[in-house]
Amino acid sequence: MEFWRICSLLLLLAFSIIEGFDHVNAVDADNYISAVGDPGMRRDGLRVAIESWNQCNEVGEEAINMGSPRMADCFDIDHSTAPITLNHLVDEKDNRLGILNGTYGGIKAHSVDKYAAKKEIYLGKKCQVKDKPSPWQFWMVMLKSGNTDTYASRCPSNGHKVGPFPPENRFPCFGDGCMNMPLMHHEYTSVHGKHGKILKGSFYGTWDLDANVTNGVVPCNGTSYYSVTWNKRIGKGSWVFHHVLKTSKKNPWLMLYLRSDATTGFSGGYHYQTRGMMKIIPKSPNFKVRFTLDIKQGGGPSSQFYLMDIGSCWKNNGKPCDGDVTTDVTRYSEMIINPEIEAWCKPDDLRLCPPHHTFPNGTRVHRNDTENFPYDAYHVYCTPGNAEHPEEPFNYCDEYSNPQPQEILQIVPHPVWGDYGYPTKKGEGWIGDPRTWELDVGRLSQSLYFYQDPSSKPVERHWSSIDLGTEIYVSENQVAEWTVSDFDVIVPENDH
Repeated sequence: MEFWRICSLLLLLAFSIIEGFDHVNAVDADNYISAVGDPGMRRDGLRVAIESWNQCNEVGEEAINMGSPRMADCFDIDHSTAPITLNHLVDEKDNRLGILNGTYGGIKAHSVDKYAAKKEIYLGKKCQVKDKPSPWQFWMVMLKSGNTDTYASRCPSNGHKVGPFPPENRFPCFGDGCMNMPLMHHEYTSVHGKHGKILKGSFYGTWDLDANVTNGVVPCNGTSYYSVTWNKRIGKGSWVFHHVLKTSKKNPWLMLYLRSDATTGFSGGYHYQTRGMMKIIPKSPNFKVRFTLDIKQGGGPSSQFYLMDIGSCWKNNGKPCDGDVTTDVTRYSEMIINPEIEAWCKPDDLRLCPPHHTFPNGTRVHRNDTENFPYDAYHVYCTPGNAEHPEEPFNYCDEYSNPQPQEILQIVPHPVWGDYGYPTKKGEGWIGDPRTWELDVGRLSQSLYFYQDPSSKPVERHWSSIDLGTEIYVSENQVAEWTVSDFDVIVPENDH
């Protein structure tokens, strides 16, 4: 009997511990809320859009018959019919709006760059969902090409207009027109499956304007290609976004991301109003990001696959950005998960290292401290091009790939990031190792180095863009393929 009494007490203790854990989890759930309009991508009535950019986050010129490179797929579900009906809020006439195609939506602009920005707001109004504390619009698929025609003078240098200059190896260009927008095709979300329980749709296309990819199949020849296909079972689980990106000889530097952007204001990298999914803009140090990522093809040795990319904007004096491209600075932090990407930060070449590293316990070490600084944790750091007091030695960021100056801090898997839930060694989460991640992005982002003028007050770091995906850097005929689901950004309930 004594034996059974002890067993009973142990069982009772075990149940108490389990209940205690459940209580802790419940408290955590109660204290945190989702910052996005579609928490975990579980809403049947999808809101998704697509945007395309040239090297300096502008349009430059529209592709013939494509309209301005902004499209949306937004619908509500009518359950009163059998099978169900999808009520699409954006039609083909909306999606093909552009300066070349004529206008009917009341969008007025004298340049294709400004037209695209206004079209995004127009589509946002069509897709908008009322919510608290603010309405929201859509998940954003972002396309970008790194091709740069140095003779065309389309990209400013650190926000300043510059004239033509000779080609450089870092800027691919096949000749006149190399900064073209891609062809954009759209399969509107529709009902599939024997019992009408599956929803599926896609965006796809190519930057090679003479190619035909309308069958939606990845081309085997030297043609660039992108596609994003989404599917979901009605009433169950998350949307699964399936991405494919392929480079070509003419278009070797391509990018494809899935973004959660702020619903109003300037998203990371832009100098005008954008629209997005985040109804609450998360701020350091108190937010986390959850998602499931399955990388099927990596995109080759130069694919800077971002497990997590966060973007924001503030001036070097700590003031918020206001659209002045000469003084605004885009700030990026990116974790590159491709195991073939090496750390360029070296003890014998400090230009590519941030001035200091802060450990989770608050201990700060300078990059001169060769005994303690984690050089292998950093791929590269670069200083904003308009920084007046950067610490020597330094390396300025590329001056052309944003409309304003930028600051970039790229990290790679290393034990120092493990406390934040990030990968600690190469290969974690890569091909054949799909994972559901919960990253303490807020706490990490607070510890990272970002430049400010010496006399300025440390800025409160708000992050208006949170995304993941890949940038295949100047590599021909490489293919990246991955799926994303369950994406969410959570913030403290009272911290907004």
